[in-house]
Amino acid sequence: MNIEQIKEKLKTSEYDFLRKDKNLGDNIILLTLGGSHAYGMDKEGSDLDVRGIALNSKKDILLGTDFEQVVNADTDTTIYSFNKMIQLLTSNNPNTVEILGCKPEHYLHLSSVGRELLENRKMFLSKICIHTFGGYAGSQLRRMENKAARLVGQAQNEAYILKSINNAKYDFKNRYYPHDESDVKLYIDTAVQEGYDSEIFMDVCLKHYPLRDWTGMWNEMKAIVSSYNKIDKRNEKAISHDKLGKHMAHLIRLYMMCIDILEKEEIITYRTDEHDLLMSIRNGEFLDENKQPITEFYDLLNEYEKRFDYAKNNTSLPNVPDHKRINEFKMYVNERIVKGEV
Repeated sequence: MNIEQIKEKLKTSEYDFLRKDKNLGDNIILLTLGGSHAYGMDKEGSDLDVRGIALNSKKDILLGTDFEQVVNADTDTTIYSFNKMIQLLTSNNPNTVEILGCKPEHYLHLSSVGRELLENRKMFLSKICIHTFGGYAGSQLRRMENKAARLVGQAQNEAYILKSINNAKYDFKNRYYPHDESDVKLYIDTAVQEGYDSEIFMDVCLKHYPLRDWTGMWNEMKAIVSSYNKIDKRNEKAISHDKLGKHMAHLIRLYMMCIDILEKEEIITYRTDEHDLLMSIRNGEFLDENKQPITEFYDLLNEYEKRFDYAKNNTSLPNVPDHKRINEFKMYVNERIVKGEV
């Protein structure tokens, strides 16, 4: 399906919600492709994913009743509110950062405000991406290894869990209450639970800490641990549907994107230069006859991990995004909404 066919598809009744939903319609400032089409990794039969951003209404801004996103599962479409998108971009969320780096022709709709957002995208970039993209890459690696039936030992599994939680934990102080006297330390030691060789322990020191922020952090850590219990149940189905190559390709793509951000301070979602390599991985050319990743894939992965480590240690990106500039842009857009200028 080419870009013109996609634009025509968006005009059908299947996508009427884009025009009729009270939060969308004329409030939409950006519509683009997501998933494999956005990365240049689509093939015949690939699902069409649509991503977008819509301005919050004057009423919602003044009353503080902003919506966060509109999701239409039938069409794999997600439209984020402008205010929610600013929050996600500031935290360097990979799924939203990529929306700002699509091919120009992949922007199916782009208003003047949407164009201004793209022009100012570098204000969101920071070293936080090391941990957010690193966390996503780690999750992709776990899925890949589990879906390849590479059953790791219990101790190694604990190490994966700890690494994932530490990646998430890095950004906790940006999203939850920062307090110098409070800390949560996680580490692996000899297990006390029967059937475990080792397990994760925690030392917690929280003083005068908001309960709701603690429950937020706890729920995030709990979700990571719980996700490991679900992986094995999906292995057989994933392998039978030939999704292993796709996970392998997306793992490498995540490293490619983050390296670009760290080295060039650019968001490059569509991987033109690496298209053939990524498609060969996706199409199973790095799997053996038993559906196991071959040595050459792990060599390639090791190469990108080394490049990632070098880039993160030598990047000129700031530790945190340009909050002053981000807040000024957010106020500028929302003030224009309230004044009826957009």
